[in-house]
Amino acid sequence: MISPTEHQPPTPLPNDRERFLVLEHSLPDLSRASRCGRPEAIFCPGKKIEQIIQIAQSLYCENGYCLCTRLDPDSAKQILPHFSNSLYNSSARLLLIGTPPQPLAKLKVGVVSAGTADQAVADEAAAILNFYGWEVIRFADIGIAGIHRLIASLDLLRSCDTLVVVAGMEGALPAAVLGLVHVPVIAVPTSIGYGAHFGGLAPLLTMLNSCAAGLVVVNIDNGFGAAAAADSILRLVASKTQHPCNG
Repeated sequence: MISPTEHQPPTPLPNDRERFLVLEHSLPDLSRASRCGRPEAIFCPGKKIEQIIQIAQSLYCENGYCLCTRLDPDSAKQILPHFSNSLYNSSARLLLIGTPPQPLAKLKVGVVSAGTADQAVADEAAAILNFYGWEVIRFADIGIAGIHRLIASLDLLRSCDTLVVVAGMEGALPAAVLGLVHVPVIAVPTSIGYGAHFGGLAPLLTMLNSCAAGLVVVNIDNGFGAAAAADSILRLVASKTQHPCNG
């Protein structure tokens, strides 16, 4: 295991925002944080344990933190001993390494799940957003089959600066939420549902065809993508809060 102080970064390219590390099996993007605001995350399925460890070490040493997504518990047990400052979230299948810098402002993000079966995807989004330093408020099991549960949560939903809404089955909840709030809503369809649900295609199409204007939709079960989108929105809001336009 190597530490950030032991890591020797590669020779910078002419543009310091275009650096990458050459490993035998991959090319970790070392300058993504400076370009995009967040380091590269590691999608673990399909990768060998030693590959995940080497990539994670390079990203951790460069940035001081790293995310490993969709990591199964058995693989996590083998990887955890290589990183002293790490935490594995089994529900979110997420390995969190190091500590990211704190946001410029304390903003709130709501993570909403329609049903208990959608919880794992919501857990992924919530864990990542919490890792990034945002205040996360959870809303569980408030799907439209019992719309009064959503209505009962309206005041707290409206207090958030952005919302991630996770739903399977017919996927109607994100549009219902967007019609009741004045903040950005990011919709995540899940693969939870019966036969004609087609593994998440039905809620995905519902969300893409929403008549609630401005709904942002990510891929099926993509809690990570929703968290990244929410983080980008919150970072922009935080930067404007700290540096308001005087013109």
